[in-house]
Amino acid sequence: MEISAIDLFCGAGGLSLGLEQAGVKIIAGFDNCEDSLSTFTFNHKNSLGINCDLSNPIKELKKFSGIDLVIGSPPCQGFSISGKRDPKDIRNNLYKVYIDTLRQLNPKVFLMENVPNLVSMDKGRFKKKIIKDLSELGYFIDCQILLASNFGVPQNRKRVFFAGSKDKKFFMKEPLYNNDFVTCKEAISDLPESSISDGEDYPLEAKSAFQMRLRSNSQSLWNHQITNHAQKTIDIISLVPDGGNYKDLPKRLQKIRKVNIAWTRYNSTKPSFTIDTGHRHHFHYKFNRVPTVRESARLQSFPDTFIFKGSKTSQYKQVGNAVPPMLAKALMEQMFKEELI
Repeated sequence: MEISAIDLFCGAGGLSLGLEQAGVKIIAGFDNCEDSLSTFTFNHKNSLGINCDLSNPIKELKKFSGIDLVIGSPPCQGFSISGKRDPKDIRNNLYKVYIDTLRQLNPKVFLMENVPNLVSMDKGRFKKKIIKDLSELGYFIDCQILLASNFGVPQNRKRVFFAGSKDKKFFMKEPLYNNDFVTCKEAISDLPESSISDGEDYPLEAKSAFQMRLRSNSQSLWNHQITNHAQKTIDIISLVPDGGNYKDLPKRLQKIRKVNIAWTRYNSTKPSFTIDTGHRHHFHYKFNRVPTVRESARLQSFPDTFIFKGSKTSQYKQVGNAVPPMLAKALMEQMFKEELI
């Protein structure tokens, strides 16, 4: 039986891609960012990309009655540790559109993602409110903070997931990796130091099982254009060793950027830090530059066949906001195993 889903606040479609990889048919993605929808529709050939104002009830919902699954990632800037974490931020209420969609379509199962700060912010009020709203719709609810690197993603990214089923309780589980994580080097060491024009052949051979997996069915390289830093910036980056940070710089240089994560190099022997939306504070473990969009996408577990559209600035934002597809796939496979759908 074919399982169908729609994706609210879909962005580029990382959550959708993971579910597709698990065997779900994504009918449509909803967002108000044109670049994200261009990426979504380009990579999800059989899905609709619907541009709409998600701060208001969605008018197009009637055509999706009978859907099995609703997924989505309401914007999280109001909860994010990199933001002001203001309980009154209007974006904190966007999840209500998600709730209203569940109320109208009444799917068997849902999966919603957000930043982990949501759980503790305002003494847990938002988490309690969301669980209460979802429970009142007749769902058994589970809420877990999951670490992406525990699912084979080469990134120490924590996110909170709310999952629910109409039929029975479901508990999201992290697989036991026994610290056998995929490292930055295993993820991106086959990608060159310099820029590659979109569609060109790979200049280097794959060097790890992870790289071969993400290269599968890809004939060429896309989204690998480097950022040209000022020479002064390059000189400072060069002083930071593999896995180092601003503390490795001379005292006179440590406070040039007044952000505690500034001048941080990825560690080649560990998963990366959380991929951001292009703030340029984290650097390649070896090269004296920030990662390219493709390198960031690799660290998010996007396959090389997934091509990002729009300006480079927009592409960085799309990658940073996405759910790692490998994590999404694993959660969907758990749902299938538990026969929730």
